[in-house]
Order: sequence, then C-alpha cells, then structure tokens
Amino acid sequence: QHGCRSSMTATRPLIGRLAPSPTGLLHLGHARSFLLAWWSARSRGGGMVLRMEDLDGPRVKPAMIDAALRDLDWLGLDWDGPWLLQSSGLERLRAAVDRLTDSGALYPCVCSRGDLRAQLSAPQQGDVEPRYPGTCLGRFESLDVARAESGRDASLRFRVPTGAVTINDGFAEAASFDVQAEVGDFMVARRDGTPAYQLAVVVDDAHQGVTEVLRGDDLLPSAARQWHLQHALGLAHPTFVHVPLVVDGSGRRFAKRADDLSLAELRARGVDPRAIVSWAARSAGLEVPKRPTARAVLPAFTLERLPRTQVRLSADDLAMLMSSK
Repeated sequence: QHGCRSSMTATRPLIGRLAPSPTGLLHLGHARSFLLAWWSARSRGGGMVLRMEDLDGPRVKPAMIDAALRDLDWLGLDWDGPWLLQSSGLERLRAAVDRLTDSGALYPCVCSRGDLRAQLSAPQQGDVEPRYPGTCLGRFESLDVARAESGRDASLRFRVPTGAVTINDGFAEAASFDVQAEVGDFMVARRDGTPAYQLAVVVDDAHQGVTEVLRGDDLLPSAARQWHLQHALGLAHPTFVHVPLVVDGSGRRFAKRADDLSLAELRARGVDPRAIVSWAARSAGLEVPKRPTARAVLPAFTLERLPRTQVRLSADDLAMLMSSK
C-alpha cells in the first residue's frame, strides 16, 4: 500500500492555487472554496497561483475566463505572477504523455463510451464512473497500429498499478483508494490527442510549483489517480486538502449546469462582496466582522475550525447576501 503524506518538505515553499474551469459562471460554492484556498496559503505567508483549466473541449466558453477573473478580483483574491491558460501549455502536457508512453505506462484504447456501456453487466446509477475492464490492454502496439487495425482514432490509458493508495489529507480523514479495482486504467489523452484532466492537473501543478491543493471533497477520489501519475512522472506529491461542498437549502450540490445563483449575477445586483466573504468565513467557523475584506480574515484563519459537514446555504443566508447592497 502506497501513502501520500500531507506534510511538505522544508525545501519547498508553500504555494496554493486557484484553478477555475471556464465552462460556466462561478457560484457561491466556488467562492467559498477559492477563499479557503487563498486564506490557507496566504495566512501562512505562502504564494498563490492562478490557472484557467480550459481543456474541456466544446464546454469551454472563452467569455467565462473574463467572468472568472472579474469574480476573483471582486472577492478580493490575488495571485503571484501571470495567470496560466492551460491550453497554452499543450507542448508541455504532450511531452508528459510521450514520457509515459516511452516508459510503457500508457496504451492505446479504441473503446467508445457506448462500447463501455455495452460491456457493463448492470446499468450504472447517477454519477458513478464505470470501471474500465481493460478491453484494449495489450491489444495494439501503438496509436498508428490501433488506428490501422480498428479504423478508429485511439485514446491513451494509464496502466494503473494494483494496490491501494492512502491519501493523508490535510483536512479530511485519511482515505485509501484502489484505483485499479475501482476505476481501472483511466484515460490520460483523448482521441484527438488532447491531454485529459487528470494528467493536465498533475503536470501543471508541478509546472507552477504548487505544494497545496485545496478543493471540494468531491475530488478526493481524483487525488489517488493524480498520485499515481505524479509517481510515474517522478513529480512531488502536493498536500491535498479536501473540504466539504456547499449545498442549497434542499441539500442539493451547487453546480454550474443547474444555473445556480452566480457570482456574476450577484455582482450585477450590487451585492457587497464582503458579505460573501463574511458568509464564507463564518461557514468555516471563524469569528469575523460583519463586512470584512478577504485580506482582513487572514489573521483569524485556521483549517482546524472548519466544520466537517456540508455547508447548507439557507434561505436566510441568501436573503442576507441579497440585502448587502
């Protein structure tokens, strides 16, 4: 069993990151996660970098990049140096794919989503990701051979080692994941050659010197996949900090696709961003003034006070925010 330690070596400076995806408008759940990530790093004198993760094909909306930048500035968050547009580093990402290919860690796969659904013995419910059964493992020598023999463009999958990885999270309890048993060999490059999310995150976190990744706990299973890729590429493991998500009054998770109340909409209505900062700080167990700036919260911040349950945004909370003009 492998382990991922939550502490960093003294030789690596603390650097956190903000990494929005420009596939829709940011909402209050994003605001809380970004504020927590910023407070966690800045309160300890750490650096902060910004990356726009724009590799999600047709779902990416360029106007959302400008909207996200305005949202972050409106909340009072800053970062060090120029921000990184992920698609501008395709050469770097593809070099990592080549390294993994040369080491034998990847193999071509011509299976479509329909193929994989057809192979399942039982239907999947909700957002459960079906395990890849290894259909193309050992089938093709190269992408060119896969294309010639199947008539399809091939993606590339990572040969996941057997055994569990334990993520000793900086906030959540230690959790073990057997990625091979639970997910199987996952995709790291799409059929069009675009690097997939898991690989891009790993390579760009290393490129930007990120040592702490604070994000929603829905991404905790991804940490184990990223651990495997970091190990295969010889990259240092960051500290992972996974925090509970924000849900609405009915317990439903906030989501871009559900048109939840966006930060852009709140801004357009004249909402005071300090009210959002105050709500996020109080939801993190901090005692703060009624209308603090993000920077004013830094002396009070500590992860130890953060509740371990989901944060419910009540009707009263929303009314308080909407009245803060």
